[in-house]
Amino acid sequence: MKLWKLVYVASAVTASVAIAKSVHKGHTADFDRAVTRAIQTRKGPRFARLMWITSWAGFPPQSRTIPLLLPAVFALTGHRRAARYQLAGWGTSLISGTVKTLMQRPRPSPDEFTVRHANIGGTSFPSGHVINYVGIYGTLAVIMANNVPFAPLRRLIVGAIGGKIALVGPSRIYLGHHWFTDVLTSYLLGSSYVIVLSSLYRRRRRKR
Repeated sequence: MKLWKLVYVASAVTASVAIAKSVHKGHTADFDRAVTRAIQTRKGPRFARLMWITSWAGFPPQSRTIPLLLPAVFALTGHRRAARYQLAGWGTSLISGTVKTLMQRPRPSPDEFTVRHANIGGTSFPSGHVINYVGIYGTLAVIMANNVPFAPLRRLIVGAIGGKIALVGPSRIYLGHHWFTDVLTSYLLGSSYVIVLSSLYRRRRRKR
């Protein structure tokens, strides 16, 4: 793994631990509430629909089927190595579940914010949507970037995936399901995971 990647991963994990400690002590509560209020001031049916559509893939049952469908497609088309790494991208769910169990942070209250009804449960920190989007779709972007030979199509696919990942964080806050620090920590942990996984994937490709 390149030095800058090691530095990023170490820094991101360190920052995540620091954020978790601040959240646990209640130091981020006022800031998180201010961010949620600011984001939820954005009105309009088109924006609300965009936020819902962005989050849709992270709700059950699609959150459990898409992570299995993607590697199945790779395997059926003869890309077995890609299939294994794509499935490994879902490993972020284990990170999310472990941290959620340790933190036990309540989600935003509907008594204080607008909370869109959805099929969700559990606790708030970190955002399972965000960390799994980064893990699953970030891994997909890496695979596409290394396997699609036609540059314009490659850029289009990777750009679309990147946009999906970028929008899911704000969508989770807008819908009232998560706090800003939940989202930020998920981006940090998820991107660190994908960097490590992508390094392993590229190394295996070079050894073919």
